[in-house]
Amino acid sequence: MAKRQKKNVPKKQENQRSPLPSWLTNSKLHYILIAVLAFVLYANTLGHDYCQDDAIVIKENMYTKQGFKGIPGILTKDTFYGFFKAEGKAALVHGGRYRPLTLVLFAIEWQIFGDNPMLFHLVNIILFVLLGLLLYKVMIALLAYYSDSQAKIIALFTTLIFVAHPVHTEVVANIKGADEIVALLGSLAALYFALKAYRANKISRMVIAAVIFGLTIFAKENTITFLAIIPIALLLFGQKGEGLAMNKVGKALYYTAPLLGAVIPFLVIRSKIIGQGATGPVLELMNNPFLKIVNNKYIDFTLSEKISTIFFTLGDYVRLLLFPHPLTSDYYPHHVQLMHFGDWQVLLSILGYIGLFYLAVKSLRKQPLISFGIFIYFASLSIVSNFLFPVGTFMAERFLFMPSVGFSMMIGFLLATFVKKDNYSTVLGILGVVLLLFTIKTISRNPAWKNDETLFLTDVKVSKKSAKIQNATGGTLLAQAAKSKDKTVQQSKAKEAVEHLNIALKEHPNYKNAWLLLGNAYNMLDQYDQSISAYKNALRVAPGYQDATRNMAITYRQAGKFFGEKKNNPTKAITYLKEAEKLQPNDAEVTRLLGIAYAVSGQIAKALPYMEKAFAAIPNNANLALDLSMAYQQAGNKEKSAFYQQKALSIDPDILKKRGRR
Repeated sequence: MAKRQKKNVPKKQENQRSPLPSWLTNSKLHYILIAVLAFVLYANTLGHDYCQDDAIVIKENMYTKQGFKGIPGILTKDTFYGFFKAEGKAALVHGGRYRPLTLVLFAIEWQIFGDNPMLFHLVNIILFVLLGLLLYKVMIALLAYYSDSQAKIIALFTTLIFVAHPVHTEVVANIKGADEIVALLGSLAALYFALKAYRANKISRMVIAAVIFGLTIFAKENTITFLAIIPIALLLFGQKGEGLAMNKVGKALYYTAPLLGAVIPFLVIRSKIIGQGATGPVLELMNNPFLKIVNNKYIDFTLSEKISTIFFTLGDYVRLLLFPHPLTSDYYPHHVQLMHFGDWQVLLSILGYIGLFYLAVKSLRKQPLISFGIFIYFASLSIVSNFLFPVGTFMAERFLFMPSVGFSMMIGFLLATFVKKDNYSTVLGILGVVLLLFTIKTISRNPAWKNDETLFLTDVKVSKKSAKIQNATGGTLLAQAAKSKDKTVQQSKAKEAVEHLNIALKEHPNYKNAWLLLGNAYNMLDQYDQSISAYKNALRVAPGYQDATRNMAITYRQAGKFFGEKKNNPTKAITYLKEAEKLQPNDAEVTRLLGIAYAVSGQIAKALPYMEKAFAAIPNNANLALDLSMAYQQAGNKEKSAFYQQKALSIDPDILKKRGRR
């Protein structure tokens, strides 16, 4: 391919122009503007608590909470181990997860700050500020052979668009998002030092890039996409006038080799610690969204259905970059629906990506920054697209964090090309409007990430068909109900929870946690038969589900007590209590209630063994001792009746007076 001559704004032409405003090409001022914007955009997250996966990596992670002492555990276990405290949880998702770098960062923060989410959020903001400054510096380095003023304008526009984009709220407003920020920080830093080494023709200088790159990949695996991005950057922008010269491909790959070498230790360590993760079929909808129900069983999408649905999500990513509304934390089934090649959204997405590919090829010689931006977008999105391997969800806004660099680069360049002496104010006006709208959206979106409760109750209004967030909302409402002492409020919250949980189960009939929570909700509403039915469904889906077994036993017990004490129906009470006994034979309260129910129904011979067993388990219960005394009196055993009456009085001398008032 012919060499690319310096195309963009030749010096001679630039000197003939009327000068642009000095601030527009003032790098020092640009750095200040970028830093202030990045900080102001997320300052309203400083009062936030932990949210979403912060529990896994910080709040409930035993290693993170040990501070410095927990670092060896973080380095030698999969990412999930510190939360689940059990082996094998890496297999929950395809390929497993080993991302120790940011967990080490969190452990250090915990050691220094303790349990203080405000300071964790502050660190996230600072990292984001540094990322904005670095992106600007990298853009200047990439455009070293453009005119000085144009390079600075493109760099400024690109960085401001990236920093302000609302799609980044999931990453910056959520502490766990530090892994995305650190991964992009390290990747861009490696690109910067690789450019320096390449231009100096000194492979030895690649050591810095390789060390940074080798450490960064321990933050998140998508760093590896820069193994493709960096050599393309060297080809396009490595030296003046080179362009995409095929005779320089070998040199670019030669300078990329140290980065590949730096990745090998990570791959070896990762393989040793977590193996391959989940390699077989994952038949749980919340970990594998590409499933559908056929004959009441989950089976995989057909290849056509899978590819169609993936292309739909790829199209939706473009929509989010161009029009970031509405935003949500949840793109799980079935917020994204099963799609087919005949759907217009799929066809539009395919045509759009073909168009982007064509634009990238066509722009290589005259506008290489456009081509490079598209390549960054394609390369960094590929690893989370579900094409190469499943990522556990259809899509996520955090997956756009790295690809959005390419998008910002394209938009920044296109705007900058129109900056001339006669119309720069118009271009700045357009940019200003975009940044203002992005700023408003970002600042107004941040409060949703205050905590789990706020996030779920906010995003369920967007992701209405997502089983995951409907389930989470049901659980949140039940937690609110449990905190209230007002029975009316409790039942109102429980009824609302039932609505959300039924939606979750409509979308995911085998969702064991939703069945469990539905059982809890009906229990709170005193609808015991519905509650028991829900628990049975949870056990049908997941035999041996201990939470369902325990809660069902409690519900049987409560139903027995309800029908015995409030409905004066000892026969029905005994029916429920016997079921509770099967599940928890050593539950003293179940034993006590059975004894009383049998006694009330006149079955003294059956009542006495239960009451004796209950009193043996809770010997300081004066009421139970008095009940035993009355039961033995009814059975004609005056000696034992007197014995247990004396026991009751020794425990509570006023027990007869208290019972007499009833």
